[in-house]
Amino acid sequence: MNLVSVLESLLFVVGDEGLSLEEVKKILDIDDNTLTQITDKLIDNYQNDDRGIELTILSNRLKLITKRENKEYLQKLVDFKDDEHLTESALETLAIIAYNQPVTRLMVDEIRGVSSAYLVRKLVYKNLICEVGRSEAAGRPVLYGTTPLFLDYFGLKSIKDLPNIEITKDDSVKELYNSKYNEDNL
Repeated sequence: MNLVSVLESLLFVVGDEGLSLEEVKKILDIDDNTLTQITDKLIDNYQNDDRGIELTILSNRLKLITKRENKEYLQKLVDFKDDEHLTESALETLAIIAYNQPVTRLMVDEIRGVSSAYLVRKLVYKNLICEVGRSEAAGRPVLYGTTPLFLDYFGLKSIKDLPNIEITKDDSVKELYNSKYNEDNL
């Protein structure tokens, strides 16, 4: 088994949050020396100019991050993507966070059935949601909630003003998202 490959896969799956050095040692069942060897190997692999990401250790956490040299292009992507309206998927993610806050990204993923990492980042960037704390669950994942801008945008005085949604067996998912707050209005 190639532990360098396994570590890369683990870091890809956890995304922004990364993994603590202790978590990696426990998951891979390795010692400090082996951890140093495989992280050094992965760092070396990313040193090539043709790679767009790199491995870094921040606050004793291993994370895959984009290379600083690519900042100009990443900013263009963010600016380009920011001009777009919120998609149905983004609205769905926002609704899940609003009705279940505080909530982790993994909880949102479980409700939606697909990864919401990109959508959560987009909603944070648009200042519709923000980090409101850390869960007590393993790895202490980020908890998200809505922002005052979210309330302003949807004309709410407080989160208690969200419409009540009663879900029955007969309700289709599509009907639950019919709202005057569609992506054309965002």
